[in-house]
Amino acid sequence: MRCDGRVVLITGASEGIGAACAAAFRQRGARLSLVARSREKLEAVGGADALITAGDLTLPEVRRQAVERTLERYGRLDILVNNAGVGLYTPSWQTPPEMARRLFELNFFAALELIQLAVPAMRRQDEGMIVNVSSIAGKVTFPWLTLYCASKYALNALGEGLRMELAGTGVRVLTVCPGHVVTAFTQNALAGRPPAAVSRRRLASITAEQCAEAIVRGVEREARTIVVPRVGWLLVALARLAPRLVERPMIRLARQLPAEQSG
Repeated sequence: MRCDGRVVLITGASEGIGAACAAAFRQRGARLSLVARSREKLEAVGGADALITAGDLTLPEVRRQAVERTLERYGRLDILVNNAGVGLYTPSWQTPPEMARRLFELNFFAALELIQLAVPAMRRQDEGMIVNVSSIAGKVTFPWLTLYCASKYALNALGEGLRMELAGTGVRVLTVCPGHVVTAFTQNALAGRPPAAVSRRRLASITAEQCAEAIVRGVEREARTIVVPRVGWLLVALARLAPRLVERPMIRLARQLPAEQSG
């Protein structure tokens, strides 16, 4: 799908991958609709031409407003980038239910409702693309991020099923599974922090700009799933073929969690 002239709605667009996606799509001539909590940051990212919706995407009314304002302004919606998300570094058996629900509300249910709001317009156009920014943690579970991984596994399953549901309609689905991207993800987590060894190593890290470029290229070639960096596919394959080899070092790392996190 060519991006020139397309209308792109990006969530979590105030910083990190979302802001980088805004820049990458703009460079290709797309028209932008940006959503995040901070109006000031969105204005800095979007410039004078972007449509800005400032609000908390865990609220259904903000989700509806984002799609409705996009359609009112541009008359169409070509690409929905479900990028907004949050991390949580606490053991699943200790996490307060309300915190787990907030995680899923943003990482999964916000994306689901935005899809439900956007797809009818895309079907009327006979074309469109849903881009779900998931994570390699949606393919391989990290025990210091268990509930986050669960939310991303759910998002991956949604994308796979949605692709089959929409077959023949002209609406395509791309699932994006980044590895470690250099952003403020850890600092913005709902609670906890990763094991110190994980923070130090950060193998195969990429920048938000590199991730965004991979996303835009995936849209242009109408890819189904991308893992970035590509070396991440090796971890995915190893976790499927030899799960014990992957689990053992992860268990050792998880035991390095701070005492207040590990219980």
